[in-house]
Amino acid sequence: MIPSLREQYNAQFTEEKYQEFLRALDAAVGVKIDFRVAETPVFLPKDLLQEMQQSAMEIIAQLDTPEYRRESERAVPALYRVPNDEPHPLFVQVDFAITRGADGKLSPQLIELQGFPSLYGFQIVLAQTFRKSFNLTPLHYLLNGLTVERYVALLQRALLNKHDPENVILMEIQPEKQKTACDFYCTKRFTGVKAVCITTIKKRGKKLFYQKNGKEIPIHRIYNRVIVDEFIKKDIAIDFDFREELDVEWAGHPNWYFRMSKFSLPFLRHRHVPRAYFLNQVERYPEKLENYVLKPLFSFAGSGVKIDVTAADLDAVLPEERAFHLLQEKIEYGPVIKTPDAASKVEVRMMLLWLDQPQVVTTLARLSQGKMLGVDFNKNKTWVGASCCLFEP
Repeated sequence: MIPSLREQYNAQFTEEKYQEFLRALDAAVGVKIDFRVAETPVFLPKDLLQEMQQSAMEIIAQLDTPEYRRESERAVPALYRVPNDEPHPLFVQVDFAITRGADGKLSPQLIELQGFPSLYGFQIVLAQTFRKSFNLTPLHYLLNGLTVERYVALLQRALLNKHDPENVILMEIQPEKQKTACDFYCTKRFTGVKAVCITTIKKRGKKLFYQKNGKEIPIHRIYNRVIVDEFIKKDIAIDFDFREELDVEWAGHPNWYFRMSKFSLPFLRHRHVPRAYFLNQVERYPEKLENYVLKPLFSFAGSGVKIDVTAADLDAVLPEERAFHLLQEKIEYGPVIKTPDAASKVEVRMMLLWLDQPQVVTTLARLSQGKMLGVDFNKNKTWVGASCCLFEP
């Protein structure tokens, strides 16, 4: 999206360089990446980057109120309500589609947001590897003046909270089999926090333990990466109950997975936020349903989303489920990334850490040439997949 950088990058790009980059990325992470990484980073213009940062902060501010905290309590299912909630999430992701207006101007439009961790380890390694492999080292990838050392210090503070890394775990379901395992490797390198399968954790009284070299190690703090959808679908059996009063801290309280999510969208009023409505509050369907999408509130990787909505689709949602579905104005992604064939669309994630105050620290990008960003919509396509954003100093 910076024409001079794009032309230069595309002119020098070869499939051989791309394959070398992928091998370098696997080596830098320490494990083979289990998802498609795009052929290019996204070159973000400064004005667009600044607009997304400012908008992310404004959107978060609208939800940082006693009124929203009160409203969002009902978003948490009783079955997964964890005690000792916190006043705000530790991690926030704000996802923008990049659109192009009739005048050619680029503009961000909010797709969704979440109070749940993202790839805070992997994205740094990905950006570093892109810069090194394609001679892009003058470009930046960390925001708000952060150096790598300061970024890692922030991440350590967020995850460890002064605890010994041995007593802090990254909790996931079969972490070694997750597509995000690459991030777990990077997280351990940066913070010392290792990934532990939730099914192997043992409870003794109010304390939790994990096994290390045949010994039970007490868990003082949990960096939770368990996606509730997967937990439910796989009917995972564990030795403790999320609803119990446990002697443990959360690096990212699990309730914010629900409280800051698609559930938040109807509460937002912002120039870069399309209107969204809880389906149970829609008294009359809009005349042009083709301008809307139907989304279940809690779904993973786009599952259950209908982008070509009909009245029959809305009628088919059961009465007891209508409060858990959104009707949202449709956003048209702009084909803004020039490639050797079809132009790619892009979604940019503003990644925040919320310690003393929310701070945008880096980005994640996803490229697509299909109707949606997911893998199923981009099969057999190139210049699509996971990426990062680079920008001029």
